[in-house]
Amino acid sequence: MDLPVDEWKSYLLKKWASLPKFVQDTISTAETLSDIFLPSSSLLQPEDEMFLKELSSSYSVEKDYDAPLFYREEGNRKFQEKEYTDAAVLYSKGVSHSRPNTEDISLCYANRSAALFHLGQYEACLKDIVKAGMHGYPERLQPKMMVRKTECLVNLGRLQEARQTISDLESSLTAKPTLVLSSYQILQRNVQHLKIKIQEKETLPEPFPAALTNAFEDIALGEENKQISGASLSVSLCTHPLKGRHLVATKDILPGELLVKEDAFVSVLIPGEMPRPHHCLENKWDTRVTSGDLYCHRCLKHTLATVPCGSCSYAKYCSQECMQQAWDLYHSTECSLGGLLLTLGVFCHVALRMTLLARFEDVDRVVRMLCDEVGSTDTCLPESENLVKAFDYTSQGESEEKSKIGEPPIPGCNVNGKYGSNYNAIFSLLPHTEKHSPEHRFICAISVSALCRQLKAASVQAQTLKSPKLKAVTPGLCADLTVWGAAMLRHMLQLQCNAQAITSICHTGSNESIITNSRQIRLATGVFPVVSLLNHSCRPNTSVSFTGTVATIRAAQRIAKGQEILHCYGPHESRMGVAERQQRLSSQYFFDCRCGACHAETLRAAAAPRWEAFCCKTCRALMQGNDVLSCSNESCTNSVSRDQLVSRLQHLQQQVCMAQKLLRTGKPEQAIQQLLRCQEAAESFLSAEHTVLGEIEDGLAQAHATLGNWLKSAAHVQKSLQVVETRHGPSSVEIGHELFKLAQVLFNGLAVPEALSAIWKAERILLVHCGPESEEVRELREMRSCLLDSSFVPVGPLV
Repeated sequence: MDLPVDEWKSYLLKKWASLPKFVQDTISTAETLSDIFLPSSSLLQPEDEMFLKELSSSYSVEKDYDAPLFYREEGNRKFQEKEYTDAAVLYSKGVSHSRPNTEDISLCYANRSAALFHLGQYEACLKDIVKAGMHGYPERLQPKMMVRKTECLVNLGRLQEARQTISDLESSLTAKPTLVLSSYQILQRNVQHLKIKIQEKETLPEPFPAALTNAFEDIALGEENKQISGASLSVSLCTHPLKGRHLVATKDILPGELLVKEDAFVSVLIPGEMPRPHHCLENKWDTRVTSGDLYCHRCLKHTLATVPCGSCSYAKYCSQECMQQAWDLYHSTECSLGGLLLTLGVFCHVALRMTLLARFEDVDRVVRMLCDEVGSTDTCLPESENLVKAFDYTSQGESEEKSKIGEPPIPGCNVNGKYGSNYNAIFSLLPHTEKHSPEHRFICAISVSALCRQLKAASVQAQTLKSPKLKAVTPGLCADLTVWGAAMLRHMLQLQCNAQAITSICHTGSNESIITNSRQIRLATGVFPVVSLLNHSCRPNTSVSFTGTVATIRAAQRIAKGQEILHCYGPHESRMGVAERQQRLSSQYFFDCRCGACHAETLRAAAAPRWEAFCCKTCRALMQGNDVLSCSNESCTNSVSRDQLVSRLQHLQQQVCMAQKLLRTGKPEQAIQQLLRCQEAAESFLSAEHTVLGEIEDGLAQAHATLGNWLKSAAHVQKSLQVVETRHGPSSVEIGHELFKLAQVLFNGLAVPEALSAIWKAERILLVHCGPESEEVRELREMRSCLLDSSFVPVGPLV
C-alpha cells in the first residue's frame, strides 16, 4: 500500500543481493541523497524497466470501451436485489470507462440516478438526470426520467419546478405519442399520483427550522497565531536538543479546545484493496467496491455520484470543480502514470505530488539549491543559516539581509519566524536518511528513478505531439531529472516518520434496527507540516479528527500552561502493551519512547491488563504468572497453563465470529443463542472486563435491536460500555462512540429521559474529540430536538 507492490520489492531485493559488495557499500555509506540516488539510478537497466512495465500493465487504468455494458448489467443486478449503494458504484465504474456523448454513458448516468433516488440523494439524482440528457439519453426513455425528476423535486419541496416538469412531460406525450398503451397507462397513473402529492405538499405549513444548540460552536481558532499557521493562540513553537521542534501550551487549555486546524499540503487517496491484476480476475473487469470508488480523489469527500477523469478510469471526483483543480495542479502529469503509481505505492505517489505542488517559478534552481544544502550534512540540519536563506524563495535578496540579524529561525520558519503549511516546512521535515536500512534506500531510489524516466518520456511525448493535455504541470520538469529525483527521494524517506494516516469514521449496522457500529478506516496518506510538529505520547493529551483533507487537533484533557502538546502516532497504551509499542515506534520512527505511559507500565509488575486477563474459575480473581498462571487470591490454590487458556480463548473467538456471521446474514435469533453460549463460556475463565466479553455484549445488543427488543438491547450496550471504559477510560472517544450507540437504542425504544441522558453524555465527549461538525454530534442533536419536540409522544418509558 505505502510501499511498492510485493513483486517489485522482491525483484529489487534480489537485485540488491546480487550487487557487488563495493556497490552495496557505496549506497549503504552514502551521506547525501544525491550519493544514494545517482548510483542507484545508474543500476536501473532496461530489463528492470520492462519488468516494472509488465507489473504496471496489470493495474491498468486506461479506459476500456467494452466495459460500460458489463458494469451496467452488474449494476442492474444489484439494483434488483435492492443493494442500491453497490449498484451506484457499478454504474459509476461504467461511467468511468465510457466515451462522452454516447448511449453507454447516458444510460449509466440514468441508471445511477435511479439508485441515488432510492438512497434519498435527490440533489445528486437530479444532477445525474441532467448529465444523462447532456450525453444523449434516448428519447424513448425520457418520460420515465421526467417522472423521476418530478419525484425528486417534490421530495425537495421544489413544487413549482415539479409542476413545470409534469407540464413538459404531458406536452411531450401529446406531441409524440410513441408509448404502447400499457406503458402509457402506467405513466398516466404516476403523473396523477404526483399531482396529488404536489397538492398535498402545498397545503402543508412551512417547516419551522429546529433551533441549534451553541455548545462548543464558539470554540474556534479565533485570531491567527502569528508564529504557526493554522494554530490557535494557545500554542507556541519551541525547540529542544532532545525533543526537537515541539508545541507547548501558552495558557491553561480546556478539554475540547481547538488547537490546530490544517489542510493537508498534499494527500493521496489509498486505493483500499488494490485492484487485482487482470489475469487474476474471474471476469475481465473488477466489481469490488473500494475507497477509490466512494471518495473524491482530491478533497476526500464521500460521494456515490463521482465525476470521472476524462482520460483515465481510475481518478474520480465529487464535482467538476474538484476534477479541474486536480488536473491543473497535478493530475495532468499523473494521469498517464496511473498504473505505474499504483505499482510503486502511495509513498512514491505522495513524493511526486509534493514535488509537483511546490510550484516554484524556477524549479531546477531552487530544488538544486535545497539539495546542495544537504551535500555535507545529509539531512537538512535545522541550524543551517544558508538553508534558511534558500527556503525563502519568494524574496531572495530580502531573505539574505534579514538572516544576518539575530538568531536563525526554527527550521521550516521563514525569516520572520513564521512556520507555515507550505513547501518550506515540508522540506524541513527530516528524512532520517542514515537510519533507513540500505535495502530500503535502494528500493526507494530505484523506484523514484523509474518514475523519473517515465516522467521524462511523457514530457518528450507531450512536446512531440504538442498536446496541452500531456504537458508537464511544473515548468522545467525535465531540465534535470537528477535534481527532481533527489528531491522525490528525500520526500519518500521523510514519509516513514512524517506521513499522517487520514481516517474517517465508517458506520455499519442493521437497516432494521437503525443502530450503528463505528470503526475507523484509513482513507488517505497526507502530509501536515504543522501537525508534524507534535511529538508522540502513548497517552496523548490531544485527539485528532478529519473532515476530508483537513486535520483538527483538539485538547482531549486539561493541559496546563507550559505543558507540551502531545499526539499519538498509532501505538496507544489502551491498544497494545509497552513492549510492542516501543518496538513499533523504534522501527518506524527511530526513537525510544519514554512517555509517562511507557514509564509507568515498565515500573508495574508484568501483568496482563484487565481487558486481556484470565480469571480463576472458582473465585473469579485474576490469574497471574507466565507459563503457568496462579490465582491471585492467596486463599485459592488453582493454577492452569497459559497455553490451555489461550487455546480456550481462540476457540471462543471462533464461536463469536460464527455468531456475528449469523447476525450479518439476517438470523438474529440464532445469533442470540450462539452468543449466550459464548457468554457462559467466557465468564468461566475471562475477566469481567475482557475485550471478548465486550464483543459478546455488543453482538447481543445488535441482535436484540434488530428484533426491536430495545430494553434488552440497551442492557447489553450498558455492559459493553463497562468493558470499553475499563480499557479506554471514561472520557475517551471510544466511550463517546459507545454512548452514541446507547442513545440510538434508547431513542428507538422511545425512552425519553434515558435517551436524553445518553445523548448529553455522548455529545459532551464527542464534542471534545471530534467537534460540532462531527456526523455523530449532528445526529445526537437531531435526536434530542426530536425528543424535546412538543408533538413527540412516547409510548412509554423504557425501564
